[in-house]
Amino acid sequence: MGTRLRETLLATWVWVRHRLDRRQPDVSELGTSAIRRILAISCTAIGDTLMSTAALASLRRTYPDARIVLMVHPAYAALFADNPDTDGQISYDGRWKGFLRALCAARRETFDLVAILHGNEPQATPLAYLCGARWRFKWPNDNRFRYLLSNDQPVKRWDDFAHGIDQRLAVAESAGAVPGAPRRMVLPVSAERRQRVDARLAEVWGITVAQPLLGFQVGASTASRRWRPERYAELGRRLLAAHPDLVLVITGSPQEQGLAEAVAQGIDSPRVIVTAGRLGLADLPALVARMLCLVTPDTGIMHMAVAVRTPVVALFAAAHWSRSGPTVDLDRHIILQKHRTCDPCLGKRCPYAAPLCMDNILTDEVFDACQRQLRAHPEPQA
Repeated sequence: MGTRLRETLLATWVWVRHRLDRRQPDVSELGTSAIRRILAISCTAIGDTLMSTAALASLRRTYPDARIVLMVHPAYAALFADNPDTDGQISYDGRWKGFLRALCAARRETFDLVAILHGNEPQATPLAYLCGARWRFKWPNDNRFRYLLSNDQPVKRWDDFAHGIDQRLAVAESAGAVPGAPRRMVLPVSAERRQRVDARLAEVWGITVAQPLLGFQVGASTASRRWRPERYAELGRRLLAAHPDLVLVITGSPQEQGLAEAVAQGIDSPRVIVTAGRLGLADLPALVARMLCLVTPDTGIMHMAVAVRTPVVALFAAAHWSRSGPTVDLDRHIILQKHRTCDPCLGKRCPYAAPLCMDNILTDEVFDACQRQLRAHPEPQA
């Protein structure tokens, strides 16, 4: 069945259901114990879901006794399994293939309220409605299905929110949460997980707990965010020469392992290890928490580092850091922001293997930023 036909059938289905819907929920329920079951949808990328954790905490403070279930991408479910503000998970990758399965799982929970923190359309809003919840909230709400939302007016777009975390907190506030919640992401790292990662580093790479680590995240979800691998290699050689005890850790997903290995070969030192593809996602926060600093583009591991309070040197060009960069502990982080060189910027459709705008970030300034971080934060955050 084609995508267009699926969308047409779904649109017809929900339109008919909505026309026959006579429910008139009482607005006085919001923010009270009358809301007993909440579905929070955030089933896109790692960084997107990390930004949603601030809103989850806001919902938990308002609804301390409610059952809060997170609808999360199955590839990242383990990373959020220990989130203290949720009581369960429903796996869904936001695509058509798993739509009915996710809908059935949601219907079994009999939710009172759905907060769409970050989800793909045209699936997310119809799923929130069809699961039976009497309250459905989402910002921005400028899509064809906004008539299904409890906050269908006023119409707001992405540009109406300063940062992704602000957008998610606004969804929580519409759902009854008390305004002014902290903008801090939540990613607990247990002592057991830290010990496991320490043991793994020692067993596989011979790294002791006393050795200082500095991380490179060399990949990104889109080409427009990537810095040249040869510049990472030059940076690595200079840092190792300046710090004889330092170990460089090159992180990444299994799909980025080849890129990470290429950077390691360019540095050509026994004090470089590649964990990309060799360390599970659930262990990554504990690894990042051990680092003195992480050099990273605008990608999920940057948000992870901010969440566990590891200082970052963040590389931005196509996007602006104020929209998706750190929002707290700004004294701990250094952002190198460059201008867009293409107008209009094609973003995810960037045609350059080595983006011109990221080339404006020079190795010298990244090295200087790392030196500042190592002087300012000589020990990892406990």
